Amino acid sequence: MAKKFTFRGKSLEELKSLTVDEFTGLIKSRARRSLKRATVRFRKLLEKIKKGKANGKIIKTHVRDAVILPDWVGLKFGIHNGKEFKTIEIKEDMVGRRLGEMSHTTGRVLHSGPGVGATRGSKFIPLK
Repeated sequence: MAKKFTFRGKSLEELKSLTVDEFTGLIKSRARRSLKRATVRFRKLLEKIKKGKANGKIIKTHVRDAVILPDWVGLKFGIHNGKEFKTIEIKEDMVGRRLGEMSHTTGRVLHSGPGVGATRGSKFIPLK
């Protein structure tokens, strides 16, 4: 049996019925402060989301510090990581976190053998 999602004791349906002010009472203080002092960029993102909900398109954004609201569950965001837009679908367990947490800015570095610009001597060093 799958575990039912709850956020601070409330189900997703209950969270969606709350206003933003009521929801801010449930989240941690740093996120609450961020929502209270909504920047111009965040307000523009909210307007973009209202338009994007109707169309069902991917909502592209650079606003990585936006707190994920319960109304956004099921929407697809293109979150910029400094190089490209990573497509993320918002799931219920992401509520209350930031958009930037879902799109990492650094990747894993895999070094292989010596490449272009390597010294002549390093080309003949065995890898193992």
